Amino acid sequence: MTTLEFKNVFVRSKAAVVGPMEKAGPLGSYFEHVAENLHLSENSFEKAERAMMEEAIEIALREAHLKKHQIDLAYGGDLMNQNATSNYLAAQLQCPFISVYGACSNAALVIGEGAIAIEHLNMKNVLSFTGSHIASAERQFRYPNEYGTQKKETSTTTVTGAGAIVLSNEFSALRVTHFTIGRVIDWQFSDVNDMGKAMVPAAYDTLLSHFQDTKRTFDDYDLIVTGDLGKIGYAMMSECVEEQRFQLHNKLNDCGIMIYDLNHQEVYCGGSGCGCSMVVTIGKLLKDLEDKKMKRILLIATGCVHSPILVQQKENIPTVAHAICFERSQ
Repeated sequence: MTTLEFKNVFVRSKAAVVGPMEKAGPLGSYFEHVAENLHLSENSFEKAERAMMEEAIEIALREAHLKKHQIDLAYGGDLMNQNATSNYLAAQLQCPFISVYGACSNAALVIGEGAIAIEHLNMKNVLSFTGSHIASAERQFRYPNEYGTQKKETSTTTVTGAGAIVLSNEFSALRVTHFTIGRVIDWQFSDVNDMGKAMVPAAYDTLLSHFQDTKRTFDDYDLIVTGDLGKIGYAMMSECVEEQRFQLHNKLNDCGIMIYDLNHQEVYCGGSGCGCSMVVTIGKLLKDLEDKKMKRILLIATGCVHSPILVQQKENIPTVAHAICFERSQ
């Protein structure tokens, strides 16, 4: 069993902040808080990422009518070395903090860890947050955007966005009911310009584990979303699922595809980054649950947990995926 079930974990508040490119995408109307540009009035992109994450946290706390010192515990992570964005920001939180790293799977990881703290550590309010910034991530994992390096068609575009969720043991309209912890999988893939395809085995493995543990199928969900496989990875994931003869009925989608208009925005295979799954979940998916358009959603957040240095030393790309089930309480 790799799936934990929760009885008393509720979403007290949530907030997402996105960049201008994300606002211009097909989900733009769902995002209320938008940065005017990539700099956010800061003198470095790393500081801009921190400012964006801080804004998401402040909005979530304000919506929950909480002060920072009223948070019992916080979980956060990002794509920077040593989780720099989250750790530097944590100095301002005035609460206990645990830094986690799951690369782009952070969206599900921080929420799952937060749910464990509510359910099993008897905590009342737990903050979970993550985010990414296209300029800081490109500098970390590839080449600075200023270099103008040509990308492959299989590449993805790092989402500029940050999200924060306050989980609580107090009843609300939205619940976190399950957390499936994924395995790190290395299937001997090493192309860093095709990370969507690299993460498919991890996403597929976690999906099967979740179904096996919960005795559920696609029929039990209104929507199952991966994040962020992008166009090519999603196609490969769909083939894997269809080989198992699951009846999809248009119930499978991907956050990296949903957030951008792949036909009109120059984003290659779609979106990626810690912020991708987080802002799509907060901005779109949970809103659909609140509006009673859906009742139960499964997020399978995927991440490449490789090191750029080790990849340069001809190592493979290990990947992981974690799943979170959200349900409407009523």
